[in-house]
Amino acid sequence: MSGTPRQPADYPAAIKKSGLTIYDAIEIGSELWIPSPDLEAVLKSGLKGFKTGKAELRTRSKMFKVKVCEILGYPVPKSFKKCKLRFSGQNFDTYVQTADNLQVWNEEVSPARRYVVARPDKDSEIWRVRVLNGVDLALLDKTGKRTQKYQARLVHGADATELVSIADTDVLSRCVSTTSPKKFTSSPIDYPTAKSLLPIREIYKRLRGLVGRTFADAGGDQRNRGAGLHRLVCEALGYPNYRDDGRFPDVKNQLLEVKLQTALTIDLGLVTPASETPLEFPKIAETQSRQCDVRYALFYGESDGVKITLTRLYLTTGADFFKRFPRSEGKIVNKKLQLPLPKDFFTLKTERPAH
Repeated sequence: MSGTPRQPADYPAAIKKSGLTIYDAIEIGSELWIPSPDLEAVLKSGLKGFKTGKAELRTRSKMFKVKVCEILGYPVPKSFKKCKLRFSGQNFDTYVQTADNLQVWNEEVSPARRYVVARPDKDSEIWRVRVLNGVDLALLDKTGKRTQKYQARLVHGADATELVSIADTDVLSRCVSTTSPKKFTSSPIDYPTAKSLLPIREIYKRLRGLVGRTFADAGGDQRNRGAGLHRLVCEALGYPNYRDDGRFPDVKNQLLEVKLQTALTIDLGLVTPASETPLEFPKIAETQSRQCDVRYALFYGESDGVKITLTRLYLTTGADFFKRFPRSEGKIVNKKLQLPLPKDFFTLKTERPAH
């Protein structure tokens, strides 16, 4: 692989030329693998105004799958196999949602799977599309009733700041920058590159100065609370602006997940930090990053009801996470397979034109 990610519009022609079907496996990070943000961009563009009609659910679902094949450059199969994952080559399935209640039939939300969710309007035309993996999808559920949730316990040490991992994982160490730029022209949600990726020691050096800083307490809204901290982190790392696409990890350009803790229970969602599951990102210096390569910045904060004051920082790799923070025994599993979607689930970059 060249190491330069394709542009979203380049994928359909490349896939069509490859002759692959929707069932042929593609290596994550390879040139034909479509990362979720690019997949979302391609589908948003191709599905603009696509009319599903008033057909019954099964027919409407097939029409949608046929259209997705055409958009992505895949040949349309004579019939879609009755398998759990219809687009297994790109590791996603499709959902046409007429209501804010995603129903995943006969299985739990999978952290490794991708979910293409489209919303028809009252005229049965599609103008809104999201592509998320199971980890990100579960984070959007404000009910707290995730299908599976891992947790750990935060145990304070003697120092206010602690670099748990003195070095990155062996895999990521081959990819980090040796120049450590003080300022970035890239966005915090850009894919990481060998030129942008700071060593974990440098990230620690830049973030430890945030201890003692304050920001507004957004109350019970954890997403807005986290956004206040996320802004400070982007500033401290040297980014020109704050960006958040709601995907894991928070600062994608640094493979950095940021967690705000006001309690001692660490909610880890659907995937354990130590997992060796590949991330669906383009390769960095010919190396595929994994879940365990992600750096976790845990900030502990105290609130007076108006503002949150950061009092502690812990920085660790996913691989070392449970060496420092005890894993809660077992996992919490909720068998409810209906996932209520928040009202702002569809962030519209492509709005329906006015009539």
